[in-house]
Amino acid sequence: MRIGEIAALVGVTTRAVRHYHHLGLLPEPVRRGNGYRDYTVRDAVLLARIRRLTELGLGLDEVRDVLADDKGRDLVEVLEELDADLGRQEALIHERRERLTPLLEQARSGQLPAEGPVSPQLGALLADMARASAGRPGPEPSIASKDRELLALIDTVAPQEEQERLMTEMRRVMEAPGAMDRAYALYEELDALAEVDPADPRVGEAARTLADMLPDEVAARLDTGEAPGPSDVGFMDAFLADFAPAQAAVVTRALELVVERAR
Repeated sequence: MRIGEIAALVGVTTRAVRHYHHLGLLPEPVRRGNGYRDYTVRDAVLLARIRRLTELGLGLDEVRDVLADDKGRDLVEVLEELDADLGRQEALIHERRERLTPLLEQARSGQLPAEGPVSPQLGALLADMARASAGRPGPEPSIASKDRELLALIDTVAPQEEQERLMTEMRRVMEAPGAMDRAYALYEELDALAEVDPADPRVGEAARTLADMLPDEVAARLDTGEAPGPSDVGFMDAFLADFAPAQAAVVTRALELVVERAR
């Protein structure tokens, strides 16, 4: 058989056959006087085995180990490892599909936030914030958008338990009577501080307002170091870098007040 014939018989490309030759997986047959390779049934059997092993998900280095009689792992060991790896992938795919389902529902209903995809809990909270913003006159404060972006970041990088705890606390705060109005009033205050000096007396007033809005649970966790606070230099530097100086001063002072309240 010529290379095109053996490739067609086994169901691979001639390029794959040449690649297997190059890697030493499939020995090159003796060439005839006319220069063509002459493949035998034994070559076809070996090529078919290579194809079956690669279709199972083995890498070519693993295929080489399986085919070697005097070195590397035996076939049972390789297949057991492959089976375990496929099991892990299957569990991961199942978990991702479970997370995808509520996102699809949000997208189909037009409720997927611009910061998405996010967890269903944060998605519901952002939807409430969007409804509150839609009912207010004028453009949305820019700080409101930054607040949502921060929540989306925490929702992505925080451990699952921390995400759920944060969302529970945020939900409790936002569901309090008048909470959304107070939050958007504070957003507007912070927007107004974008061009002022950090020594402006309005900075202290806004910091006290922000501190009063944070629940006692957050205060306690800041005091014990369980949540980002003034002592977490790397986080705070990155967090505050996107704020104007006076706005950053509000956040820093508010966190200090929250810690003081917990003591």
